[in-house]
Amino acid sequence: MFKTLRSLPHTVWLIGLISFVNDAASEMLYPLMPLYLATVLMAGPRALGLIEGVAEASSSIFKLVSGVIVDRTKKTKPWIVIGYFLAGIGRPLIALANSWAWVLCIRFTDRLGKGLRSSPRDALLAESVAPNQRGLTFGLHRSMDNAGAVLGPLIAAFLLSMQVPLRDIFLWAAVPGVIAVTLALCLREPPRDHRLVPPFSWSLKGLSPQFRRYILVAGIFALANSSDMFLLLRARELGVPQEQIPLLWAAISLITTLFGTPLSALSDRFSRKHFILIAWLAFAFFYIAMSFTGITIWILCGLFAIYGLFKAATEGVEKALVADLAPAGMAGTAFGWFNLITGLMLLPASLIFGWLYESFNPQYAFLFSGSCAVLAFILLAFWVFKSKPEDRVNI
Repeated sequence: MFKTLRSLPHTVWLIGLISFVNDAASEMLYPLMPLYLATVLMAGPRALGLIEGVAEASSSIFKLVSGVIVDRTKKTKPWIVIGYFLAGIGRPLIALANSWAWVLCIRFTDRLGKGLRSSPRDALLAESVAPNQRGLTFGLHRSMDNAGAVLGPLIAAFLLSMQVPLRDIFLWAAVPGVIAVTLALCLREPPRDHRLVPPFSWSLKGLSPQFRRYILVAGIFALANSSDMFLLLRARELGVPQEQIPLLWAAISLITTLFGTPLSALSDRFSRKHFILIAWLAFAFFYIAMSFTGITIWILCGLFAIYGLFKAATEGVEKALVADLAPAGMAGTAFGWFNLITGLMLLPASLIFGWLYESFNPQYAFLFSGSCAVLAFILLAFWVFKSKPEDRVNI
């Protein structure tokens, strides 16, 4: 595998480095958001659910827009650069917010940047390698992205230990934002066949029945996968000290970093479907277990390790499967629809989870997510890939 990694194109490694730097900035702030909203802006779980749901859902719409346009123009670099630029200027502005409504607007800008860059970036990765290297490529990208997610919380924990105010920590995020934009300007477009230009359409026309069923089931699973900030909030309630919350999040990212590339690479040789099924089952177990009270810190750490393995086994593999199912010349559109459906479902996911969490108790919220994950598991196992023999792909 290491020899194959070294042979990957320069573009793959550069995109991974950009994601590493950008995610270091993003994840430096991510575990602090619940604390910032609760202690500085005096907002509760409902506000958190609304902010994260609206931000992620809005981002998803622009993932489809940028994906369709990329397939038409055959240009990915401009959207990637603009996307990282918006994220870079949006994150530090949270330090100036004096209400959760302003945080919502700023998070929207940040996620708008993600929406504009995600589908073009994924399409560029898919076009840069052979089909039998997609799992490895997307796994490497996610591992480098999560390596940034290890570094970011460690920086946050260090700054907190130095008694740096929360507002000032948000301002520090401007530095990696500038670096990410500079690196994005160095990307190069790969050679493309400009004859493969699909009709300009916002519909699912031209995409296979398997792909349509897959994104529907992925959307159901996304309904279970509400904002990870709720997990950090739950960990704090179960007794994890405030200063250790960033370290807990860094540990999850470390697990995902270490196992993301090898697990995704294995999906190039074995069934991507089975990888996703096992991971979704682990997710359901994790959420149901998190609904219990009286969990010790050591059990909680074990559960979060399972969650890290879930992320490692799905983040790259799910995108590799999208690339497998995408028709020639329609990778941007396929990633756009996948990102749109899964992202839009984060709005009701976070709103429902936050409402159940605050209006009833955390147990109901976690059991709801676990149930949605079980439903998605059953549909993926027995329905998504049922088709005529001539329509089947290697999954």
